[in-house]
Amino acid sequence: MRSSADSAIRSFRDDGRAGARELPDVLRTGPFHLALRAALTARGLPLHRVQNRLAARGIKLGVTSLSYWQQGARRPRRTESLKAVRALEQILELPEGALLRLLAAPEPGAGAETPRPQARSYRALLSVGAAVEGLLAGMELPADGGLHTVGHHERVRIGPAGELLGRESQHVVRAHRDGVDRYLAVHHGDPGCDPARVRVRADENCRTGRIRRHPESGVVVAELLFDARLRAGDTYVFGYGFEDGTAGRSTEYVRGFSYTGGQYVLQVRFDEAALPVRCRRFTRSGPGAPRGQLSDLPPSGPHRAVHLVEQGVRRGILGIGWDWE
Repeated sequence: MRSSADSAIRSFRDDGRAGARELPDVLRTGPFHLALRAALTARGLPLHRVQNRLAARGIKLGVTSLSYWQQGARRPRRTESLKAVRALEQILELPEGALLRLLAAPEPGAGAETPRPQARSYRALLSVGAAVEGLLAGMELPADGGLHTVGHHERVRIGPAGELLGRESQHVVRAHRDGVDRYLAVHHGDPGCDPARVRVRADENCRTGRIRRHPESGVVVAELLFDARLRAGDTYVFGYGFEDGTAGRSTEYVRGFSYTGGQYVLQVRFDEAALPVRCRRFTRSGPGAPRGQLSDLPPSGPHRAVHLVEQGVRRGILGIGWDWE
């Protein structure tokens, strides 16, 4: 499996305005991790700033722990952790007991088997979210990056051994605040990926800035600096890519969307020496959900490629999977 998320943290965090709208409902219904995530988003606080505010109150809590909490990978249980949750309610300007009450409820899915995607576990996907949060913690960027995607055309290349050789993106964004001058692209390689060998390309109207790598999860985060500083309402077109080829055989390519709107086009091209026997488009409601809305995608002639077009993306996961035999 190869999963990808590109934006200024947008693939791992909801849009701030959506978070503000959803916060009252999710505080009432839970679960805890969704309520915490919505509160963080609504207040526009990066995790490293939350950590600093906790430290100012004498509470030591790592960015990774905070990320695990908001992703649902871990649940605060110890006395020290519950003290931190009380402080979070104050920092995030929530009613007293709003988060603690949700912790008192049964853990979602307790006693039931959690569905798993075909190639990588739900926990593994959550750990990627934590890895990205850790990489971004010191980058001092707003929670949503100040950008909305208008259109995104992504091309994925599969090599002669079935490996993900690389991908390239042509991206159109619109700024919704003044002063935006960069974008964060996140590359998540297949199992066995070596982030140290993944190369970042800035192809059009941008240049590479800081690059962060997380060897354990196969994640690379690249800062792409624009050639202009945008004002609210401005659109911008830029191109970039990642050269990989460091992992084993790939079986799918997915992209997660935590917002609605914008067009997304995904094209996967296969090497002549490694042609799959079947390709299908699919959706998932979340990382641990089964595939839904399956439809076959026959390769298009001599180009050995399949594609999908989504005119207006919706929240969830969209991807193309393939079988080798």
